[in-house]
Parts: sequence; structure tokens; C-alpha cells
Amino acid sequence: MTEPLAPSAADADGADGAVPSRRAQTIVGGGVLLVAALLAAGALQIPGDAGYGGVGPNFLPWLASAVLAACGGFLLWEVFSGGFRSLGAPGGAARADKQAFVWVSAGLLLNAALIGTVGFIVSCTLCYLLAVQGLRRAAGQPAAGTARTWAVDLFTGLAISAPVFWAFTQFLAINLPGLTQTGWL
Repeated sequence: MTEPLAPSAADADGADGAVPSRRAQTIVGGGVLLVAALLAAGALQIPGDAGYGGVGPNFLPWLASAVLAACGGFLLWEVFSGGFRSLGAPGGAARADKQAFVWVSAGLLLNAALIGTVGFIVSCTLCYLLAVQGLRRAAGQPAAGTARTWAVDLFTGLAISAPVFWAFTQFLAINLPGLTQTGWL
């Protein structure tokens, strides 16, 4: 009979597809708790005056902070009670897809830069169009650059952003940047 192999140093550090080390798992759990604390600190800066339905503008940041804190606490409990269990092998590509990152980043940055100039619908449609192109290219879809795919993505972006704009401006009376003063574009 042969003896089972002892774990190598690479396995202990989480390299070569092995389960991440306890140190790395602790950093993840602590990082989630840190983000929760930073979000809570930001929520303290928002006035808590109750608005519509008795809920103030700081409700959602507090809720997100509480959920993140619970998740971070659970992650640390997992680490200190035996480590992340039932952890599958890491997935995804071995290297980052820089081209996809550029496409998605360009969509987000152009949305932020243009929303006040061209309005919510156009800027969000552009954001969707560029982000989906990046994701299609990352997935290796051969039709990503065709005119038909661009047209479908453009129509889908409009079909998502226009109803969202109208719901906020017409039904909820929340002002979003538009092309016209009518509230419909």
C-alpha cells in the first residue's frame, strides 16, 4: 500500500486550484466586514429624516451595511470553525480579459460623463450597449461585432432604460436627467 501524499506548500497557500489558506479566507471575511463598516460610516453622514412611508434616505445604506456585516461575520465563522467547506475548484479564465474590461469600463465611464448632457435614456443605452459588447467578446461569441448584434443590443438597451426612466420620472416623480423638459425623453 502507498501512503497518501502530504499537502505541499503550494496547497497550503491556495495555489494550483487548491482551497485557499485560512489566512486568505480570514482576509476575505475581514474585508467584507471592513466594507460593511465603511458603508455604515457613510450612512451616518446621510440625514435620517423619514420620507415617504416613514423610511428615510439612509435606510438602504444601513440595510446594505447590516447584510454585509452578517455575511462577513458568517464568513469569519466558517474560517474559524474549519474553513470554507464544500468549496469547488476555482472557475473562470486563467487570465483577465483586458479587452472586455475596457469595453465595460468605457460603458460605465461614458454613462457617468454623458448622463447630464444627453440624458438618462441615451447614456444608459450606451452603457448597456458597450458593456454587453464586452461581455459577448469575453464569452467568445463570434457574432459580437456584427451589425445585427449591435442593433439588437441597442434596441434591448432602449427597451430597458426608457421604461426605467419613465417609471422614475412619471410615476415616482423623481427627477432624472433627460433630453427635454417634458419628462418623457
